[in-house]
Amino acid sequence: MYLITVEGGDGSGKGLATKMIAEILEKEFTFAGVDVTAEPRRNAELGIMAVEAVRTGDAGPTREAVYFAADRMDHSHTWIRPRLGQGRVVVSERNVHSSLVYQGVVGDLGIEEVARMNAAAMIPDLCIWVDCDPGAALRRIKHDTLRLTLDKTEYFETDEYQVRIRQGYHDLLGGVVPMPTPFDLGRVVGPIVNDGTKDDLRKKLQFEVRRFLHERPPPINVSSEEVERHMLGRALTSQRGQTTLNVVESRPARSNLDWLDSRKPWEIMRDSTQIYISAIQASDTPSRLDAPLDPLSHPVLAIVGTLSLLPSVEIHELRAWLGPVRMVTERHTRRMVKIFHEQSGWVRVYRSLVGSDASRSELRSDWQAFGRIGIALWPLKETLSEWRRTHAGSSWKHGLSAALSSNPSAADSCIARLAILGSGKADVSPPSTREELLVWWQNGAV
Repeated sequence: MYLITVEGGDGSGKGLATKMIAEILEKEFTFAGVDVTAEPRRNAELGIMAVEAVRTGDAGPTREAVYFAADRMDHSHTWIRPRLGQGRVVVSERNVHSSLVYQGVVGDLGIEEVARMNAAAMIPDLCIWVDCDPGAALRRIKHDTLRLTLDKTEYFETDEYQVRIRQGYHDLLGGVVPMPTPFDLGRVVGPIVNDGTKDDLRKKLQFEVRRFLHERPPPINVSSEEVERHMLGRALTSQRGQTTLNVVESRPARSNLDWLDSRKPWEIMRDSTQIYISAIQASDTPSRLDAPLDPLSHPVLAIVGTLSLLPSVEIHELRAWLGPVRMVTERHTRRMVKIFHEQSGWVRVYRSLVGSDASRSELRSDWQAFGRIGIALWPLKETLSEWRRTHAGSSWKHGLSAALSSNPSAADSCIARLAILGSGKADVSPPSTREELLVWWQNGAV
């Protein structure tokens, strides 16, 4: 979903930073996977050509830039882009900003020209700039601590070039020189000065990664909807062949096909939201302070919606299926599951084996329909929430029509989600137009 790049001069600690960032992402966040890469690629023909171009500098900045751009284009569209669309995060040691500095600034080719050559490549969502003293960097290079697997020193691994490269990064990533289009769409943080211990560096990186991801910025290279549809399809594919979900205590059985249970979507939304609000307001336990009062809030719909797709799961499994769009922190996931279990009764928590440390959570059958409706209407959750707040006396029957009037572009996304989830009735096709979506909302059929 996101392309995160690590930039900086040679010997600045980019490789170590890249590894640390990948570990932070794996441990704390719910991407479908974390992939680490680097540019230029040393296992691809185009990347090898780029590496050869910088052995002596004889190729000149134009040819160097062409080789790097060709490798980056292939890398972007055959390797990085497919992974982003699957909800994975890619961490790249070096990317387009290296070319902008090395060939555009140091090589005197010009930043705009290098940007033009790379304009069709993936745009880093987040560029993390690692910096250190050029003298320390050169000592690392010469002592092979971060040496590339080459037999001879590259032409820019000299004191003079290291100073120019560092200045180039300060000018471009520090905002002295305007970032060229389209790479001005991404975010740059730094310099993160690598002058202390490894723990110091990790804490600095962790702070920046957390700050970026907790803001939930829209991805630049793929749409959140593309990612969500992939994740929903994966969740339902994992239940392939099952018309009902294998849960321990569910009467009637939860179904992958008849999840509306002969009810109308608007009535389910009306009843479920009221029950949730009443349960939270009636509770006097401290944990309610962590529970959103809004049943259409991100944490509520994310957790209940995800559980509606799955049989019983442990917390780490639940978080894996949340994916990057429905992401909730581990601490908040545990608290919300506890609240649903203790205060609203929507979730049953149990241990599958005597003496087992890990508890499993399952959504009770009465709440499956609300969870799946919440997933289907996720693109409208803020709009529906605002409508409910300002039209407290109005019938939920008119809620979807009002929300679509305010946010008409969301209709296609909701329709695409229902194409994956189904209409909720085994013998009814999901809606395919805005008009059919409204009919489905009011009647449960098209």
